[in-house]
Amino acid sequence: MTDTPISHVADTAFWVATYRANESARPDALFHDPLAARLAAERGRDIAERIAGGAQVAWVVVLRTCIIDDYIRDAVAAGCDTILNLGAGLDTRPYRLELPPSLRWVEVDFPATIDFKNAKLAGEKPRCRLERRAVDLGDAAARRALFDEIDAQAQKVLVLTEGVVGYLAEDEVAALADDLRARPRFVHWVLEYVSPQFARMQRFMGRRRRRQMANAPVRFRPRDWRGFFAAHGWTPKQIRFLVAEGERHHRPPPLPRWLKLVFRIVFRNHRAAMRENYGFALMERSRSGAG
Repeated sequence: MTDTPISHVADTAFWVATYRANESARPDALFHDPLAARLAAERGRDIAERIAGGAQVAWVVVLRTCIIDDYIRDAVAAGCDTILNLGAGLDTRPYRLELPPSLRWVEVDFPATIDFKNAKLAGEKPRCRLERRAVDLGDAAARRALFDEIDAQAQKVLVLTEGVVGYLAEDEVAALADDLRARPRFVHWVLEYVSPQFARMQRFMGRRRRRQMANAPVRFRPRDWRGFFAAHGWTPKQIRFLVAEGERHHRPPPLPRWLKLVFRIVFRNHRAAMRENYGFALMERSRSGAG
């Protein structure tokens, strides 16, 4: 059996759906995703069981789910009429969140993922106007055509890229940011925030995990996250950090003792910054524009 359970970045959708299913089964669950287990199935469970450091990944998935759920609720309450979920994977928010029936929700992913999801959820009724589009975001022409269509039909769009940007190269993230910024009704964008210290922390990820993720490596590691996005017309309106979120929900990061000791020694002069090393940002369009 190969020690590389992820053969394509699309497999990560099955992987994280397993963690949402596991959370939903807890007596103290922070959210309930009743469809996650069906979607994750054996494929997702196999990845979750074999991946190194799975407990840490599960912690991230659960807390980012809570953060993004809140961003969506707030956006809808503020008048957002369209959610554009890029790289939607096996997300089921249109079925599990309390949403207005008039809300338009557009999921975008690889054709195989869209076909799988359509088949598995054929008998389920979403709580809003749900559409699925099979578009490869790496195809610039197809991506821009979709963005043009959404922008022409919406008044206020929230864009989601949950667990997507990290797998892109810097030039790909730059192109995506520019394309989103060019559509005036795309007013907010949710994506992960990574601090300069976070890149250093990733060195402590074991060799086995790096080997297992060889077919879906993390590529986006900007030295100046804020500066990178400011140059492309986006600034953070709000950032919610996972450490603080974990404390709020009484869910500390499941780090082994030796790793906690390493962090205390290596980052002893940066403890405050370490609390804000990773999170999820609600971005807004810069008033000054890109460039």
